[in-house]
Amino acid sequence: MEFAIVTLLNGLSYGLLLFMLSSGLTLIFSLMGVLNFAHASFYMLGAYLGYALTPVLGFWGALVAAPLAVGVAGALFERFCLRKVHSFGHVPELLVTFGLSYVMVELVQLIWGRTAVPFQPPPVLQGPAFTLVHHANDTLGLVWGRAPSEVCAQATCTPFPAMRAFMMGVSVGMLAALGLLVKRTRVGLVIQAALTHPQMVEALGHNVPRVFMLVFGAGCALAGMAGVIGGSAFVTEPAMAATLGPLLFAVVVIGGLGSLPGALVASLLIGMIQTWAVAVDQSMGSLLASLGAPLSPPLRDQGVLRLTLSQVAPVLPYALLVLILILRPKGLLGTREH
Repeated sequence: MEFAIVTLLNGLSYGLLLFMLSSGLTLIFSLMGVLNFAHASFYMLGAYLGYALTPVLGFWGALVAAPLAVGVAGALFERFCLRKVHSFGHVPELLVTFGLSYVMVELVQLIWGRTAVPFQPPPVLQGPAFTLVHHANDTLGLVWGRAPSEVCAQATCTPFPAMRAFMMGVSVGMLAALGLLVKRTRVGLVIQAALTHPQMVEALGHNVPRVFMLVFGAGCALAGMAGVIGGSAFVTEPAMAATLGPLLFAVVVIGGLGSLPGALVASLLIGMIQTWAVAVDQSMGSLLASLGAPLSPPLRDQGVLRLTLSQVAPVLPYALLVLILILRPKGLLGTREH
């Protein structure tokens, strides 16, 4: 039972990290119509700036300052680069953001090197948030924090990291804040109106280019916050953008381009699929046999069937992407055709 609970929570935390990262890209696309290929690079930049600022400001100060710095960098990029090609259509926008991603990776390698940096969470987040205790009488208990050693000597203890719990809390708070901002505030109404009726919004006295610049900066700041949290929870290295970049676009397309609820559903779905595939770690043949497929034992270990679920886990999100594009090209909760 504790295995299923911890695996479920690990899948939720990973899925919510993906949502934290994809929410900024979804915000930019839904309100500006720009598909930012450099979004994962802003995530990487947030992680490295958080690492550089932590010795000066502490982790909590870096968690505020690094996303702000990434947001300012994103706003300046929109003002002086992206805005100049916006009138030429989507292809120049894709190319300029694609080029920016390579420039940012090279700059990070020049400043911090090509190897991973030791970016650690604060001591308060390094221990377990709670511990599941499986007693000898087959009952399950919960102890907040780390369970005493005398308890674990007589039972099986399974801790859940405090950093993952913090990641989940920040993601849920971000979802609530974005929903309120876009749907319930005057600022959100102006932003949405600027996308569909920019001339009318400008006639009412609003600076539409400035609105778009702030939206792009806010989306990049969200990626920077995800970078600080994800970089300290997992690993901070130059390859982190290339690792999560394709997965990020799979999340956005599966959920539906421009749909914030769709990005949440797709993030949780992918997080669960990959986490359970790694946790179960059966071979494909054994899994099909357990589901009732008529496979003899020698046949289970031949060809593709001998691969374990953990080996094919990186492919599963893209297989789901292909399936969604075949069955529902708009995405799970999307309204736009791709």
